[in-house]
Amino acid sequence: MGLVKAVVGDAALTCMWVFCASTLGFFTSLTASSLGLQGTVLPSLAITTALVSILVFVFTVLGDALGGASFNPTGTAAFYAAGFGHDNLISMAFRFPAQAVGAVGGVLAIREVMPPQYRSMLGGPSLKVDLHTGAIAEGVLTFLISFAVLYIVIKGPKSPLFKTLLLSLSTVALVVAGSGFTGPSMNPANAFGWAYVNNWHDTWEQFYVYWICPFIGAVVAAWIFRVLFPHPMKQKKA
Repeated sequence: MGLVKAVVGDAALTCMWVFCASTLGFFTSLTASSLGLQGTVLPSLAITTALVSILVFVFTVLGDALGGASFNPTGTAAFYAAGFGHDNLISMAFRFPAQAVGAVGGVLAIREVMPPQYRSMLGGPSLKVDLHTGAIAEGVLTFLISFAVLYIVIKGPKSPLFKTLLLSLSTVALVVAGSGFTGPSMNPANAFGWAYVNNWHDTWEQFYVYWICPFIGAVVAAWIFRVLFPHPMKQKKA
């Protein structure tokens, strides 16, 4: 029953995350325009960071309420490889497809409700460089965000609000850094959702760039984190 709850929770949370995250561009533009800041880079980034902070905080609460649900397969893999959490290979084999299905639902939903004049603001990650450069970029970016998340969540400040701000700043910074390479995604489920509706979800490009390399980056980040910050093993009772 616990696995079923995790699978359902992951699918639901990922659907909601992809739906909400897809509106960031729209709400950033709307907010900047209403404040007379449209076309300015730094204020727009500040607005986006604030919006991401709100989303991260809300979805952290939702994830906890759903029993530890997650919307990012690489995040689940990173915490498992770092020795945290209660997942195993079997549970992840069910959770990852659930997250991918949830992402497809989120993409289909946002495409339906977004007014036609704003649909040009919607879109998932896409490869803007050659295949191998994109794969390396997505792997490195996922390595960096995975290490940052592990450090902030496990070793970072105790304040939930400060944690949220650091997570948001890290995410926005890496999205900007990777915008000219792969989008970027740093989340295979999100990439799959957009690839599915655009009918290139079963291509080698999709699996190589947005699944294989991000998982490698996340696991390597977890291994390095585990070496740098070993956590004490629970002592067995005599």
